[in-house]
Amino acid sequence: MKKLIGLLLFTIVFSAFSQKNNDMIKTYIDHIIESKPIDYFSLHNYLNKQDLTIYEAQSLFDKSLNTKYIIGQIFALNSMGRAYRNQSEYSKALEYHQRALKLAEITGNVDVQILTLNLIGVIYRRQDDIRNALDYHQSALSLAKKIKKPNLENKKSISVSQNSIGNIYLTLHQYELALDQFNTCIKVQEELNNKRGLAINYQNIGKAQEELGLINEALISYTKSLSYNLEINSKLGKVICYNSICGALIKKGDYKAAYDTIQKIYPISLTLNDKYYGTNTLSNLGLAELKNNKLDLAKEHLKKALVVSENYHFIQNQINTSFYLSELYQKLDSLKVAFQYYKKANNLEKKTVGEKNILYVNNLISKHNIQSKVNEINALESKTKIQTLQLARNRNILIITLISLALISVALYSVYIQRMLKNDQKILLLEQQALQTQMNPHFIFNALNSIKLYIINNEQKNAVYYLNKFSKLIRNILDVSKIKEVSLKDELNTMDLYMSIENIRFNNEITYTVQINDNVNTDTIKVPPLILQPFIENAIWHGLSSKKGEKKITLSVSKISPSQLEIIIKDNGVGRELATEIKKGKSLKRKSIGIDLTKERLNTFAHDYSAECSIVYTDLKDDQGNPTGTKVSLIFPLN
Repeated sequence: MKKLIGLLLFTIVFSAFSQKNNDMIKTYIDHIIESKPIDYFSLHNYLNKQDLTIYEAQSLFDKSLNTKYIIGQIFALNSMGRAYRNQSEYSKALEYHQRALKLAEITGNVDVQILTLNLIGVIYRRQDDIRNALDYHQSALSLAKKIKKPNLENKKSISVSQNSIGNIYLTLHQYELALDQFNTCIKVQEELNNKRGLAINYQNIGKAQEELGLINEALISYTKSLSYNLEINSKLGKVICYNSICGALIKKGDYKAAYDTIQKIYPISLTLNDKYYGTNTLSNLGLAELKNNKLDLAKEHLKKALVVSENYHFIQNQINTSFYLSELYQKLDSLKVAFQYYKKANNLEKKTVGEKNILYVNNLISKHNIQSKVNEINALESKTKIQTLQLARNRNILIITLISLALISVALYSVYIQRMLKNDQKILLLEQQALQTQMNPHFIFNALNSIKLYIINNEQKNAVYYLNKFSKLIRNILDVSKIKEVSLKDELNTMDLYMSIENIRFNNEITYTVQINDNVNTDTIKVPPLILQPFIENAIWHGLSSKKGEKKITLSVSKISPSQLEIIIKDNGVGRELATEIKKGKSLKRKSIGIDLTKERLNTFAHDYSAECSIVYTDLKDDQGNPTGTKVSLIFPLN
């Protein structure tokens, strides 16, 4: 009887509280419609930072529509999208966010466009739709970075995009790339003192560390995330953290602690409308029960988790839960059933990972094409600036000459000389920048297509190996794109990466050897960046591409005097004469400016050291006078 009275009192108090809360939200909505704030992000503050229910958001939308209040309509549509997303009704969520994005584009509100693009990207990421998720997050990031003076909300949006792209890298098993994104986000969140953002990023960092096998470090990151979630009292955040801690403890072999951890959060997860994290909790509970030999409970919870995952198309959770069920039935000696679940999980994982990797490479190709266009624009801008400076220099020459003739002033003539030197330096710098945008796009496109073939042929190890080498090569090229000199060691490392990628198209038939004399310290010697690439490229495509049999390139480095360094690039190709004839016979002829530009860069480099550079070609022949290859000798001044 006492229990019944207590339950009745609780129901009355809860109903009164709910009614009071509903009345407060209604008051807030009426106040918004009356005042019509023009700042989208201030609406959340008006609502006391509380997420609207679907009913409340619909009420705000209807009232905003009647009063033609566009910002209120967009806010209400995004609120409905969030509410449906948290209930795992992704189709409805997408519908409302797309409507919000259309209104934001019509009104030209860039900040709201960025926010909404990120919200749409999150929905696609929940459904493992990597291509669409990446497209929307990159669109948001691109818009945000175009803002010259970003405000607080812009910085938050940039952080959300980077965090989401990091999560996409996680699903693609690119864990180090993911960590780079998350560590960048942490700095922004600390600057903004955004505790929710810090909680999310430490959780993601823990996941990347766990996948890299750094279990203890992952547990530290998960614990930091949990402390922030406890501080802001985020129910969903606590559920996510306890799930991650449980998984890490299982990998560590501490099954008892894992079971105790997941039991703490399982009742709370049942109160969530979010099926995604609720199902994840159910699956982890089943795994913890399996590891603690509570097999009947494990079977019940894992089967239930699999059914929900299949109904809502949670692909990753289907894979994990099927593997767990395979292990369960193996323990029950039902080997046939265990094999069926294992086969199901394995096939689903192969298909998913393969598709994601192909999408990843396609996206790299797409980004490269965009970057090539940007480089072309930058090159045109640089050339325009050069022409402007040249015109300005000519004008200054005329003015100074007239003044010099009129006043015969040595002082004015000195100023003229100084201006000439400054303009010449600017022109040289811009010419270098224009040159550095000339990285052959055909090489990059062909390299990516070669890597793509490995993926299509299911040669995953080769694909990952060459994809890592390719990413390092691109990073090296970007790193040196704005500097005048690099160490010889760095230049040789870059050429080694370049040869590895070019060699794919020759089925790794080319033997590339580097010989460095003992009297050469490659760490201290400086050379212009990417200065050797055109000569190696010529050796490959003019000397070796038409040759049958053994193909070799040898690069040797030696100090020929205290002030001079010699680099020799030697190939055993068909020779320059035959290469020229072959080139004449080709229908497609492409003018190569790489060697001419390289000569100009070498002259500029030598001028800085008041020395000379030289390039000497030697046709190699055997005793009968038959061509046996080509040798190129480059002489550099030592810094």
